Amino acid sequence: MSGSKPDILWSPHHPDRYVICDSELGLYRIGPVGSSETKAGTLPLSEETAATLLAINSDTPYMKCVAWYPKHEPECLLAVGQANGRVVLTSLGQSHNSTCKELVGKEFVPKHARQCNTLAWNPVDSNLLAAGLDKHRADFSVLIWDISSKYSPEASVSSEKIRLSSVDLDSSSVVTKPLYELGQNDACLSLCWLLRDPKLLLAGMHRNLAIFDLRNTSQKTFVNTKAIQGVTVDPHFHDRVASFYEGQVAIWDLRKFEKPVLTLSEQSKPLTKVAWCPTRNGLLATLTRDSNIIRLYDMQHTPTPIGDETEPTIIERSVQPYESQIGSFAWHPSSQNRMVVVSAANRVMTDFTVFERISLAWSSTTSLMWACGRHLYDCVEDGAEGVDSVIEKDIATKMRQRAQSRYGHDTVQVWRNHLLAGGSNPQLKSLWYDLFYMKQCAEDIELKLQGNKQSVVYSGIKNIVKTTSGTTESRRCWSGSERQSDVPRYHSEERCLSLRLCGWISRGPDIDVEVFLRSLEQEREWERAAAVALFNLDIRRAIQILNKGATAEKGDLNLNVVAMALSGYTDEKSSLWREMCSSLRLQLKNPYLCVMFAFLTSEPGAYDGVLYESSVAVRDRVAFACMFLSDAQLPRYIDKLTNEMKEAGNLEGILLTGLTKDGVDLMESYVDLTGDVQTASFCMLKGSPGEVLKDPRVQCWIENYRNLLDAWRFWHKRAEFDIHRGKLDPSSKPLAQVFVSCNFCGKSISYSCSAMPHQGRGFSQYGVSGSPTKSKVTSCPGCRKPLPRCALCLMNMGTPVSNCPGTGKSDERLDLTRENKLAQFNNWFTWCHNCRHGGHAGHMLSWFRDHTECPVSGCTCKCMQLDTTGNLVPSDSS
Repeated sequence: MSGSKPDILWSPHHPDRYVICDSELGLYRIGPVGSSETKAGTLPLSEETAATLLAINSDTPYMKCVAWYPKHEPECLLAVGQANGRVVLTSLGQSHNSTCKELVGKEFVPKHARQCNTLAWNPVDSNLLAAGLDKHRADFSVLIWDISSKYSPEASVSSEKIRLSSVDLDSSSVVTKPLYELGQNDACLSLCWLLRDPKLLLAGMHRNLAIFDLRNTSQKTFVNTKAIQGVTVDPHFHDRVASFYEGQVAIWDLRKFEKPVLTLSEQSKPLTKVAWCPTRNGLLATLTRDSNIIRLYDMQHTPTPIGDETEPTIIERSVQPYESQIGSFAWHPSSQNRMVVVSAANRVMTDFTVFERISLAWSSTTSLMWACGRHLYDCVEDGAEGVDSVIEKDIATKMRQRAQSRYGHDTVQVWRNHLLAGGSNPQLKSLWYDLFYMKQCAEDIELKLQGNKQSVVYSGIKNIVKTTSGTTESRRCWSGSERQSDVPRYHSEERCLSLRLCGWISRGPDIDVEVFLRSLEQEREWERAAAVALFNLDIRRAIQILNKGATAEKGDLNLNVVAMALSGYTDEKSSLWREMCSSLRLQLKNPYLCVMFAFLTSEPGAYDGVLYESSVAVRDRVAFACMFLSDAQLPRYIDKLTNEMKEAGNLEGILLTGLTKDGVDLMESYVDLTGDVQTASFCMLKGSPGEVLKDPRVQCWIENYRNLLDAWRFWHKRAEFDIHRGKLDPSSKPLAQVFVSCNFCGKSISYSCSAMPHQGRGFSQYGVSGSPTKSKVTSCPGCRKPLPRCALCLMNMGTPVSNCPGTGKSDERLDLTRENKLAQFNNWFTWCHNCRHGGHAGHMLSWFRDHTECPVSGCTCKCMQLDTTGNLVPSDSS
């Protein structure tokens, strides 16, 4: 290899040793950095590994190729092919036993001197060493030597051989008679023994690939091709061989050797080496001249069967061990995807691992799995309480749990749906209470009598306050005090409707918040109840609520202090009370206590301290605005608040937007933020306007939620959702798409049956007296041809299962419960799409519980096993 680029050979027995071959042989041992094996002066290969030089052999000049002896003994025996065709056995400074001493220095000399291009040891019969030589018109190019053979004098050993030899010849160590001679009048550029049969040798000759059988050397199998260099057998698939020519790699299947099964993409520069990965199935590495990258071809499947012309799937990628040009590389024989790379100059080496591409699989139940190399990793969402308290669950997990609790299906007490969602999300609580109050108002008899008010309810407070008219202003005394209040309050029919939608008042002309206050007291929301009472100018009731909250179990004693401060209220603008409350109210932690004093210290009409306190519920701020803002101020405030809610995707804003286009925009922001298509679907179905349901965004949410339920195998839940959707949106009900048709006339049997009048006759004509649910139709109503017979009871289809012979169980004779009236599945027609045999669904299910083959005599069809979904069980089945 003098004057050529270096090459690398891994030891077949020592996973930590390799040889670098260029002008001399260098034996290295690789080990972790800092270990006792790596001494001072070692060569760093990577951050973790370094190489130590163990021995150097410079006794064999003119090296062209090297091959490592495949057996354990003798250790470190190498065959070196030289420029004059000689093959020399040498070693690397190891302690030799008697066998090794006999072999080291042995030379195998061809008749005519020419370059030795390649060497290959037989992997089974290790005494056989194949050498590939350049062409000579009167000699063979493939010589197979027996290294155990003794010297035999040959007259043909010319003085030319002696002269070309760089060392003095020892006649006892020279072998001139090969065991086999193959490939006459041709050149051999590459060799490899076939792993499937140690008697077969694959050789890349001058214009063809040839397979020689040592049992019959007079015959050979060959195919004409230019891809004759670097032949190598896939260690994982012994019939697959790679070879190359210039910049193109050919993949061969020895079972169909006529042409390559695959040709890899051509490179711009000539290739110098190809090598199969010994630890990874189907991974081929290639190197081109003057390149700093190694190209990898990952063949996902083994070569296709004979006669199939489809090519296997190939994934191509490149790796760059370092910046400088690569001289050669070698896969590690046992470490997965590991190789040592040597540079083209200065013998710079790198220990490099090719990392596998990671393939991800994310299940619909949020478990994540990925494969990397030979390892499979599974990541499941942790359900521990300690983790849940810190890390919020994924929205898919939440939706799945909510679907199991029938979230969204409570259409009577609509507000209860937030409890089915866990009851911990304030936005969902606000949303479902908004929908509950909208439904309550829409069903109000008084509103229904007024025409279009039902649709107004779902249009949101933003649209309601725009239509306000007949607003009256009033001033009331503080409740429990005869002192006149200077706070103006506004009244109108639309404002009262808005207060109802906020949940503050019930039906009726009077604004009575006492019911609402009691409900807040039951929920122990003392501060909020006190604020609502104060906004209704009932300061005595507010003090009473605060005192009650302070004395309640686990109550806050500081509420007594707040009540005491509240009792000192005075409307004098320059009073010390007002001055202190204005400065100290911001130090209160509870936002409702804050806005109470903000209200008391504000000027009439200037209530920014209340209206823009973001910690206060939107419904309470809107109700306050409806009571204390004028007709000019109210729409402006509602519009501004609506835009804030839409941008933030806050579900509390549904109270303002209603189920309108603005509501869809708000819900779109919410879905973009959270991914909660479940809530979006149920919410939009509650509205009465059909235009909203026709919005493509709403349809997308609904379809995505249906697909999610199917992916979770919640087929029953998806059916319930479709029924729920059909009740609220009749246009979504699909038309009948599947029906049983007559084999003779093609008409629908079920449709014909439903269209037939009874003509005044009783049910006795169907064979079931007094049972309207068991009508017997055994022939096509269109053409009167008989229907097929059940394979088990041999009765014509259409005969009810309870009347069929062989079903003598009492519970099957006549069961007119509500469930059986709605869905008599046992009577359904069912048949196998493969053998066309079938019968009553109840009979078929009963048969296949105990059998695998078709019930028809002589039919061996395994009907139930043909359906891939037959063994799937719904996840929501009880």
